[in-house]
Amino acid sequence: MTDRTVGTSPSRKARIAGVFYLLTFLTGGYALFVHGRWRFVATLIASACYVVVTLLFYYIFKPVSKSLSFLAALFSLTGCFLGAIGSPIDPTVFFGCYCLLIGYLIVKSLFLPSVLGVLMAFAGLGWLTFVSPQLAKFLIPYNLIPGLLGEGALTLWLLVVSLNEPRWKEQALARGVPASNDLHSPGL
Repeated sequence: MTDRTVGTSPSRKARIAGVFYLLTFLTGGYALFVHGRWRFVATLIASACYVVVTLLFYYIFKPVSKSLSFLAALFSLTGCFLGAIGSPIDPTVFFGCYCLLIGYLIVKSLFLPSVLGVLMAFAGLGWLTFVSPQLAKFLIPYNLIPGLLGEGALTLWLLVVSLNEPRWKEQALARGVPASNDLHSPGL
């Protein structure tokens, strides 16, 4: 990320995450309807956007639990990598784990509404049905609805409302996470 993003406030980073989440939806959705090179390009762009969301979420949720935020980021980055290379392993399962962890972190946060966390956990359960291709195929489109609802609601919230920055800083201070905007600080 650029130096300009590094010095950005937590609420601004949340809005930026919302923008990149929306771009992930749009390019990922486009990839479903095109073939060949355009599908590959759209998938790469969607993956790159989701990597940005993942890195911003790692920063945003560090005050809740640094270790769980890191674990969530690992699941997401693994899913992004598998999706970008076109692996036979379905990356959706990794995104299911990611959504479950982000849902938990939202519920435990002081700076986002708990209902968003519940919706994200619900999204994670929907994505986890892809652990079995037969189950996922049997449940389509019903297993997609929780993901669209949960991740869509979080995206809209971040775009429109962002997060409660004073409460984010309060939670960061209580956990000993540097509330500075410097991503290069030892607390990363």
